[in-house]
Amino acid sequence: MSEIKVRFAPSPTGYMHIGNTRTALFNWLLAKKLGGKFMLRIDDTDKLRSKEEYELSLRDSLKWLGLVWEEEARQSARFDRYNEVVEQLKKEGRIYACYETAEELEFMRKRLMNKGLPPIYERSALKLTAEQIAAYEKEGRKPHYRFKLVDGEIKWNDMVRGEVKYEAKNLSDPIIIREDGSFLYHLPSVIDDHDFGITHIIRGEDHVTNTASQVQMFEALGGIVPTFGHLPLLTGKEGKLSKRLGSLGVRELKAEGIEAMAISSFLAKLGTSESIEPFYDLESLAKSLDLSKIGRSQPKFDVEELETFNTKFIHGAPYEYVKGRIDADENFWNAVKGNLTFVKDITAWEDICHKEVKPIIEDSALTEAAADLLPAEPWNEETFNLWVNEVKAKTGKKGKDLFHPIRKALTAQENGPELKILMPLMGRNKAYKRLKGEAA
Repeated sequence: MSEIKVRFAPSPTGYMHIGNTRTALFNWLLAKKLGGKFMLRIDDTDKLRSKEEYELSLRDSLKWLGLVWEEEARQSARFDRYNEVVEQLKKEGRIYACYETAEELEFMRKRLMNKGLPPIYERSALKLTAEQIAAYEKEGRKPHYRFKLVDGEIKWNDMVRGEVKYEAKNLSDPIIIREDGSFLYHLPSVIDDHDFGITHIIRGEDHVTNTASQVQMFEALGGIVPTFGHLPLLTGKEGKLSKRLGSLGVRELKAEGIEAMAISSFLAKLGTSESIEPFYDLESLAKSLDLSKIGRSQPKFDVEELETFNTKFIHGAPYEYVKGRIDADENFWNAVKGNLTFVKDITAWEDICHKEVKPIIEDSALTEAAADLLPAEPWNEETFNLWVNEVKAKTGKKGKDLFHPIRKALTAQENGPELKILMPLMGRNKAYKRLKGEAA
């Protein structure tokens, strides 16, 4: 059996959005589950729209997500190879020149549709005489090129959709080279997958028809056709791809404080028959991958649901997950994580508990009495309620008049983390000094 190899092949013509993040994730998880390799291929044949900043950003996004790759390639470095294959396929009659203009092709398409026929290219270019071709070229027309499909059934067993069948006669010969000589997506992608030994390809269901044509391209190259899986496309919660969702990407989610593994956990189970639960490492997530559990309907991606899931993810996160990213020890993390929205929120707790705070005294009589009533350690979450009840009984204060001065003395903040959790972490010595008006 050949080595398992998958690839993620983004075009650096924009920032990495949530849709292609999902594609990258599924390919990486499949490679990990099958013990194979993950390849990054930069599809930068569009010279005008490809930008270095986009490529650097998508590389950073993949690394941040943990989707590391063992190999990489760049399409712009492989034009000689593509041209070599094109010349060979021309000789074999599988690639042919066409001289119709865009307007003429549109007219043909409309004419067929008006007759109730599918708008399939009728291969009129193959009927041109040498004189007609010479006349077109004299006019200054430049040919575009199509790949000639062979009649017959095209079928494959899709990892997501099951058996997929097409009749080649119901498909148009795909254009593979534009009038200006630039390549479209189809053939270079097949040549790369063939040359680099790609065995499995997961991509969006918008590529299903492309796959039908590409199956014959693989066969024309004499290669093994990879195993394909086509994921239903994400939609917004209203049932369509919203503008925000289309532009939402890893950069924005990272900046907001969403965890990389929360994103991966969420996307890997969205639209499946499985519940969306936190995974704290990619290896465990890969083991759980089961493409047969992906539904056929388009999953609705709601960023607010992801944000809510991220909070749940943090509340359940073991200390090992955040170790090295925070200054706190395991006891501190376990005590406060249930009150965090983002991991970065722990800073506020750390500062109050570990750094010197200059207290703000609003009611010195109250805070002096509160200091004198502080019980001996050890403390737990019950300590605060027992202590506050004693302070309330002694001073007669209640509600805001009781809690606000205590909070300002202990934290110098108007609001913040729950005092019943903070106080055991702060310790009696700091609490006593702050209630007495001393910096501690």
